[in-house]
Amino acid sequence: MSNESSHDVNGVTLCAETFGDPADPAILLIHGACASMLWWEEELCRRIAAAGRYVIRYDQRDTGRSTSFPPGAPGYGLRDLAADAVGLLDALGVDRAHVVGRSMSGGVALVLGIDYPQRVRSLTLVSTTTGELPMGGLDVPPDPDPDDPAAVVEYLVAVMRAYAGSSPHFDEDATRAIAAADVARTRDLRAALGNHFAMDFDGPRNGEWSDLRVPTLVVQGELDPVFPSAHGRALRDAVPGSRLVVLPQSGHDMLAPTWDTFVRALAELTA
Repeated sequence: MSNESSHDVNGVTLCAETFGDPADPAILLIHGACASMLWWEEELCRRIAAAGRYVIRYDQRDTGRSTSFPPGAPGYGLRDLAADAVGLLDALGVDRAHVVGRSMSGGVALVLGIDYPQRVRSLTLVSTTTGELPMGGLDVPPDPDPDDPAAVVEYLVAVMRAYAGSSPHFDEDATRAIAAADVARTRDLRAALGNHFAMDFDGPRNGEWSDLRVPTLVVQGELDPVFPSAHGRALRDAVPGSRLVVLPQSGHDMLAPTWDTFVRALAELTA
């Protein structure tokens, strides 16, 4: 069973969806740059919930049905996104959550773990980086015309294909279905395509990776072309006591054949 709802938090409206029993340990899923909650696939959320977890996915600012800001001038930073996450937990009546931050939102998770440790039971850092190593290169098409929804869908499919790297598991039909649903429900495509890259990438106020004191899992795609494998090892080495799980034949995004491995590792961490 899932439930979608909207919540007024920190002067913005956030759209969220939950799966499972609210009495179970909460897992807050935070996706990366420009990605709405739909990119935490519904089937993946249901599998996590079936492991006895209360799963929360949501649209961050400038994605999906949440508040949009003027294109090119978002006026917020990672700290604001972290404060939004805390506000959403308050709205849902969740005292502490296991936080999963993906790609750019590994930075949001870091802020939560350092500046709001009382709200975080554990951190899972998926396809992210310490920021100290060079990124890989991607062959993606030019930005699409935001006024042409069909062009935006094809652009998103191309980006996700590039994120898959050399993985044989990329599912173009499933990706196009998510992209089409995402475009159809997004308030402002122009803002969604660019504002996360234009925001302030401020970090936590009270420390850095080495200051994290919550149980931490690092998840790395074996074939990630954006943050190659050295990024996962560097992140594991930077966070005291963390564990690294490598997803075989997966790229920057977690492809469906790796979900069982991911859910198993997340269930172990959050037991």
